[in-house]
Amino acid sequence: MPRHHQKKSSATGGSQRQLRVGEQVRHAIADILAQGSVHDADLEGHIITVPEVRMSPDLKLATIYVMPLGGRDTELVIAALDRNKKFLRGEVARRVNLKFAPDIRFRVDERFDEAERIEKLLRTPAVQKDLDKNLEQDPDSDREEEQ
Repeated sequence: MPRHHQKKSSATGGSQRQLRVGEQVRHAIADILAQGSVHDADLEGHIITVPEVRMSPDLKLATIYVMPLGGRDTELVIAALDRNKKFLRGEVARRVNLKFAPDIRFRVDERFDEAERIEKLLRTPAVQKDLDKNLEQDPDSDREEEQ
């Protein structure tokens, strides 16, 4: 009789296995890029950060989020990585012990842009006014949290 396992997913949106394999792929890609193993004129002179890799539930697709240092030439870098996808997939297969080498796709990591947008929003006069108003209404709230 076949057993049906219910997959548990963590707060970040994946099983423990997906997260573990994603981290292994992330390290492999980061090492490959740091070593300069990809010979492409558009990648030369760019330091590329790989903050996250998300694996599909069957581990056959890896979505690799990248960000060039300083956030410049993102489209150029993504295009260069896409051109070298076959080489990178082979290197990942060699470095990460999986039954199948995952297909890979590259996306720009936009978390930095989103964080900056939120930071700017928090500094706007309207939000500052609301924050000041809340502090005036409840000046003891900071003291209660510290105790």
